[in-house]
Amino acid sequence: MQQEYQFMVDFSLPKVLSEDFLRQIPHQRAKVNKLFRDGKLINYALSLDNSKIWATINADTELDVLQLISQLPLTRFMQYKISLLTYYAGVNAEAPVFSVN
Repeated sequence: MQQEYQFMVDFSLPKVLSEDFLRQIPHQRAKVNKLFRDGKLINYALSLDNSKIWATINADTELDVLQLISQLPLTRFMQYKISLLTYYAGVNAEAPVFSVN
């Protein structure tokens, strides 16, 4: 069994968002939610100025990442860069935090 890695995808949104782009947003959100449920998407963030999206993805290979992001409706409108992460750490928002007090 191959080890699963984490990849960061840095998407650059178009400067002008076409009507076709805007119509795809609900479909994008639905697909993103499914990828979260499936454990493939670790995090997904949109910059305040709407120029960037960053996504951290669990995958075995960069080809797997390409196949996954090709399923996202907005990918065809954006340029992107995929980076293999050496290290990824985060806080699990659903895990309770215990106090020793």
